Amino acid sequence: MRRLGTVLTAVVLAGAAVTATTVSATAAPTASAPAAACDTGGWGSALKSADARDHKPLKNIKAGQHACFDRMVFEVPAADGKPVGYRIGYVKELHQDGSGDLIEVGGGAVLEIRVAAPSYDPATGKQTYPGKAGKPLPGVDVKGYRAFKDTRFAASFEGDTQIGLGVAKRLPFRVTQQKNQLIVDVAHS
Repeated sequence: MRRLGTVLTAVVLAGAAVTATTVSATAAPTASAPAAACDTGGWGSALKSADARDHKPLKNIKAGQHACFDRMVFEVPAADGKPVGYRIGYVKELHQDGSGDLIEVGGGAVLEIRVAAPSYDPATGKQTYPGKAGKPLPGVDVKGYRAFKDTRFAASFEGDTQIGLGVAKRLPFRVTQQKNQLIVDVAHS
């Protein structure tokens, strides 16, 4: 896996400032780059996964808009630069781990994201990310996004956190990792 340095930038869209994480210019165009520069070839919509090396606590989830894709970033600071395990793919319906309860997710398709990072500290049981089953992700507002339409926290069960990401339709996506971050980009088309 390729590692890229991060640059935080403020993106102004529709009159509202949105903080987004962008990767270096060699990785993908930012919101200021022309849409014609989009290269999402090879992303695909098939299941993507990586084995977990460790299960460190999830600290935060953020989202941002870019010229060619919408981005969701999972922060796992305790990962110490080690790859974070994940399983990400489209599902017909989102069912909560453990209970099997159906969680409604808006949009034309549902991308189920499972990150090998619990939303609690395994040693103390203290919550590290304030997600509530069936509710939108805290602090993540995807209103006005082109690909993202809805977010739902599903569960934190047996060391994994499960998220439902509602997207406009079944769109190509990619998964990358940088130090202490798992990044999911969903193409606009």
